Amino acid sequence: MRRVCFLLKVRQDRIEEYRARHAAVWPEMREALSATGWRNYSLFLRDDGLLVGYLETDDFEAAQAGMEATGVNARWQAEMAPFFESLDGSRPDEAMTPLTEVFHLD
Repeated sequence: MRRVCFLLKVRQDRIEEYRARHAAVWPEMREALSATGWRNYSLFLRDDGLLVGYLETDDFEAAQAGMEATGVNARWQAEMAPFFESLDGSRPDEAMTPLTEVFHLD
């Protein structure tokens, strides 16, 4: 099992709407994430817009590819892209660059 952590930046003027959207994630998006191997997936949002994501998966690249193949992911990413800073034309899920784990305590 691999632990994956990533950072993104939510636009300051969209933070409340971002929180509201994630309080009501579409059931089909939740199902797709589970079906493609995203487990223990959490998002943490600081007041300045720093977003920390964490998930566990057997194969992150396969989990990403699995989501890429779903229609619901394309719709979700299109709706979420305007919430983020510095995507440089990428979708939010493409900008999720894993951080290097330097310590873990079970």
